[in-house]
Amino acid sequence: MKGQVAVFTGAGKPMEIREYPVPDPAADDIVVRVRRANICGSDLHIWRGHGPPFPRHVAVVSGHEMVGEVFRLGHQVKHDCQGEPLREGDRIAYAYFVPCGACGACLDGSPACPNRYRHWLGAGADVPPHFRGAYGEFYYLRKGQTVCRVPDELPDDVVSPANCALAEALYGLDRVRLRLGDTVVVQGAGGLGLYATALAKDMGAGQVIVFDRLATRLELARAFGADLTINVDELSEAERRGIVRDRTRGQGADIVAEFVGAPHAVEEGVKLLRPGGRYFWVGNITPDLPSALDPGTVVRGGQTIRGVIVYEPWALPRALDFLHRRRSAYPFERIVSHTYPFARINDAFGFASEGRAIRVSLSMG
Repeated sequence: MKGQVAVFTGAGKPMEIREYPVPDPAADDIVVRVRRANICGSDLHIWRGHGPPFPRHVAVVSGHEMVGEVFRLGHQVKHDCQGEPLREGDRIAYAYFVPCGACGACLDGSPACPNRYRHWLGAGADVPPHFRGAYGEFYYLRKGQTVCRVPDELPDDVVSPANCALAEALYGLDRVRLRLGDTVVVQGAGGLGLYATALAKDMGAGQVIVFDRLATRLELARAFGADLTINVDELSEAERRGIVRDRTRGQGADIVAEFVGAPHAVEEGVKLLRPGGRYFWVGNITPDLPSALDPGTVVRGGQTIRGVIVYEPWALPRALDFLHRRRSAYPFERIVSHTYPFARINDAFGFASEGRAIRVSLSMG
């Protein structure tokens, strides 16, 4: 039996659809039939030739945000991460990275393992088991990747962003210790920003202020619980800062969350924080981009800045639980705003790059 994958061979080049034999899983692994795969902001960075470094001469299967069903189980795999029995045909959500367990980050208990993508972007599509990323009909899931059975009530389009955008937003808010009554400023109302807005409200934030430049996204942010939305194209940075201070008794936000992916956003973000405030960065994944960040403001304000990449295992089952418990409270079905068939992946990337969509999804069925 063979399956198709979309292979990335270089920035600006159309992805190539290739066929490979579908492997049998090792004893502790799972072969997944992918049902939905999304185009995340980091996928666009890679497609444009930016993003994290990986062997650029290697043709890879990119994509990481997805949901699938168990196609073949390794004979030693009996349960998901919460002890629920797993069977062929069960829908599952799963982490897309595999910590190595031996580096300094792993030994310190951090998910920021520098080797976490070694089986994904670190290896070529031509090397078995071939199905290494989300952009394929199948995906080879290894021991060490967190696996959760998906509640039957949740449709694929609602679940497909859970293993990246939702789990990442949840983990970031936990890392900066969101407290009851905090004022949270969210920079960017894409998928991550919308999830962060709803999560912050559910976790006890007193008010959530969302920045973006698209009116449609800001309207959706209000449906996800935003108390105030600000269009960055309509107000100057000084005016935006003034509004945040007016709503915080002149102090500034307790937490700022960056989901924009541009260095200028963090330059503004530190000026939105109160003294002792906490700032977490998620969107800026491309290294070596210059920034005029003001370190004196951070030092004199005793502020905390935290980069957040991937997440600890506990975040994924809690992300699914949040979707399940609050599925009628927020319009989660609107996160995936556009869907293309897998065969039109290059058209989907072209459309996603225009910046008008929240999440573009690829349907494998």
